[in-house]
Amino acid sequence: MSEASGGAAVAAIRPDYPEPLWIQAVNLITHEIATGVLKPGMRLPPERELCQQLSISRVTLRKALGQLVEDGVLSASHGRGWYVAQAPSVGKEFPNSLESFTETATRMGLVASSRVLRAETKSATLDEAEELSVAPGTPLFHLERVRLLDEVPIAVDITRIPAALAPDLASADFAVDSLYQRLADAGVEPLRADATIEARSAQADVAAHLGLEPGQPVLVMRQVAVDRAEHPLFVSTITYAGDRYRLRTFFARTR
Repeated sequence: MSEASGGAAVAAIRPDYPEPLWIQAVNLITHEIATGVLKPGMRLPPERELCQQLSISRVTLRKALGQLVEDGVLSASHGRGWYVAQAPSVGKEFPNSLESFTETATRMGLVASSRVLRAETKSATLDEAEELSVAPGTPLFHLERVRLLDEVPIAVDITRIPAALAPDLASADFAVDSLYQRLADAGVEPLRADATIEARSAQADVAAHLGLEPGQPVLVMRQVAVDRAEHPLFVSTITYAGDRYRLRTFFARTR
């Protein structure tokens, strides 16, 4: 699709798919940017060529390109064409890569901070021991924080981690410290986090921390981070204000 590709064939848009054609176009262009085929600052081919490559009308193409501009993925230059944004604006979006809240904030040009609600070590219950593959009674460090971006509360984050993995956690100031950085300092590097996300109604305590009314929508993400040996490192339950969080991802069809 890019000029560097020399007009090579690209994945086809399928009119028989349930997704609207313009959304398929958005996904294709996003995928090429994510995989490095289209690089920051690169100009897309002319609209006429894009329409031919994707087999869509100019109206459909412009709707897709307009959405990508709104998302901060592309920029438009009048009379010159469409460009991949030099520094894509993620707005309120969080990536589908594994990075800490602090790393995300830095990438977005925002300041991350936390209000620590709880930071203590307690013995693992049967359920906690099972999900972390440790023995019942194993000391777990419990960290509960309200996460803020530029002083705006975004989420309530509850994390449980075996205390032996990073004995210095209890002495950290998690109002400013990054848990991921503290773990890295202890030689603990999560490889992957398996996550589930679901919509719920805000409970009274969470609503108070996030400045919401009880019952307003929230997104609850439960993550289990594992190391290279697939051993659980920590479990987090993060409750996001529904209007302050958006996760961007894409799905590729394999054959």
